[in-house]
Parts: sequence; C-alpha cells; structure tokens
Amino acid sequence: MGASGILKKLPLEQDIESKKILKKLASAHRALAELKGIVSSIPNENILINTLGLQEAKDSSAIENIITTHDDIFKAELNLDGFKSLNAKEVQNYISALKKGFGLISKNKILTNNDIIEIQSELEKNNAGFRKVPGTALKNTTTGEIIYTPPQDYNTVLELMRNLEQFINDETLSDFDPLVKMAIIHYQFESIHPFYDGNGRPGRIINVLYLVMNELLDLPVLYLSRYIIQHKGDYYKLLQEIRETGNWENWVLYLLNGVEQIAKETIVLIEKIRELIFEYKNLLRDNYKFYSQDLLNNLFKHPYTKIEFVVNDLGVSRITASKYLTQLSKDGLLRREKLGTGNYYVNEKLIELLMLKK
Repeated sequence: MGASGILKKLPLEQDIESKKILKKLASAHRALAELKGIVSSIPNENILINTLGLQEAKDSSAIENIITTHDDIFKAELNLDGFKSLNAKEVQNYISALKKGFGLISKNKILTNNDIIEIQSELEKNNAGFRKVPGTALKNTTTGEIIYTPPQDYNTVLELMRNLEQFINDETLSDFDPLVKMAIIHYQFESIHPFYDGNGRPGRIINVLYLVMNELLDLPVLYLSRYIIQHKGDYYKLLQEIRETGNWENWVLYLLNGVEQIAKETIVLIEKIRELIFEYKNLLRDNYKFYSQDLLNNLFKHPYTKIEFVVNDLGVSRITASKYLTQLSKDGLLRREKLGTGNYYVNEKLIELLMLKK
C-alpha cells in the first residue's frame, strides 16, 4: 500500500517466509529457547520482571523521547516525598502496563482488543480508547512532512483492530512461524495506529506478550526497545518500506535479528544477576541471623529498597526492617541514601549490572 493507501486485512496473501528469513528464524529460535531456559533458574519471577522490565520501560519510553535516568526510575518506584519526575512516572506506568498485560494473558491465554485498550489506558492514564476523530498523521519529526496517514474513520479502525485481534488469537488463520507473525502484528498495529497517543509503546508490549502466548517464553523478558533505539532510523524506514513497496523481507529480518541479539544479551545479563544473587545469598546466610529467601528476593526485586518494601515482603515490623537495612548498609551490602524525610537503600552491584551497556 502507498503512503496513504488502503491498509489490507490479515492474513497476508503472499508467502513472505523467504530462504533468508527461514535461516534467520532457526538462530532466533535457538537464542529464545536458551533464554527461556535460563529465566527458569532465577528463584523469583518478579526479580526479572522488575529489573529487566524497568530497563525496557526506560528504553521504550526513550523511543518516544521520554528521557529519564535509572536513578529517577528507581526513585519513582519508592514513592518517597520530595521526589517528582513526570518522565519517571511515565516509565513507571509502562511497567504497570506490562504487568497488567502479562496478568491478562496469563489468565486467558488470549489478547483481546479490550486488553489492548486496558494496557494503553494504564500507559497513558486516560480512557480515550480507539481514535474516533480524524486528523491523525505520522510526520517526519525533522521536516514536518506527512509520511503516512493511518485509517481515519472510526469504523475502519475498529474493523481493522477486530481483524488484528482475530489474527493474534486464531492460529489457523496463518501457518507462518510465530516470530514472523509477531513482525506482521507489529506492522499492522503501528499502521492502524488505533490510539490518539501512545501507539509505539503498547505495540512493543504486544510483541513480548505474543512470545509468552506462544510459549516461546514463560516471562515477558525479551525487550526489543534497546535494539530499536540502536537502529531507530531503520525501524521507521522498514515499516514505511512495506507501506510503499509491499516488501516484507527486510522488516522481518530486522526484527528477527533483534530477537536473536537481545535474547543473547539478556542471557548474559541474567547469568550475571544469578551469580550476584548467589554471592549475596552466601554472604547473608553465613553472616546474618536474619537471613531469609524473602529478604534476598527483596534486595533483587527492588534495586532501590526501603523499610516499607521489607515490611511488606517479609511481614516484619518497621523497627525490625529498619534494623536489617541499617546493618546491611553499615556492612556495605547496600548503600543508604536520604530523600526528603525518608531513607532508601541501593543494591549497587545490581545497579551496575543493569546499567552495563553492551
């Protein structure tokens, strides 16, 4: 379709699984299978959802020019007085949208339009739903020139989204590989552009949820936003290439490369997190009477923790929680920081791992 042509319904009429794509699929699936395996070796699933999820939230938001720092994001999660950052709040919304989506597909094993609207509503903190008013166009941010005009009419948006919903959930509609389908779904969603605002981020959340729905992963931890940031020009160019020429190969290869590269990087990161968890486990077990698995999980689930988190996770009193954290920060396992009237405690070694840029 051209820059403002008619967006066709799915499934695609042509076979897009070229030799190049089939070859790339094999290595992308190998990397994903290895990632799925190593994820199961981390004792508490929230550790990875929180730490890697924050990383993705930061990167996915950066694609939309919502720029923040790790420090701000972790502080925002603490909800302490004296800290306000709108951008960090937006990134927090991304995490809760991702968790909401994961909860919905874990329960129902399908992803409906209502779910997608809920995810977007969690992200944008509004209930606008799908676009009802015409006027949306995708522009070149530098020149202001219109690159692509998505469907304008509410009924068309609705019809295309219903068709997409069917394609996401009905495996019999197409026998393409799930990773190829993920590339098609992402293109279609971004081209329908169903929301007034915030289409990129739910689109990227749908990617990872789709992998979980197809049992390629058990947890939503493969985040393509870092890859997209590294190759941002290509991302927009290749989506546009499909609209203008109908050539899918480059776009699908781009995403498969991303899946493979990010899976491999995530495997390395999870291995390092796992080593650090063991190091802390041994230190805590050998030196502190108050060691527990729940305490260990707390220090890794919240790279910045505070008394309330420990109270909630361990079911101890404020005084006891405070005593634990004070002792661990005295001994250098955590770094104590003051903010407003409260303190928070930083797992510095974990933060160093999360900030290591490949």
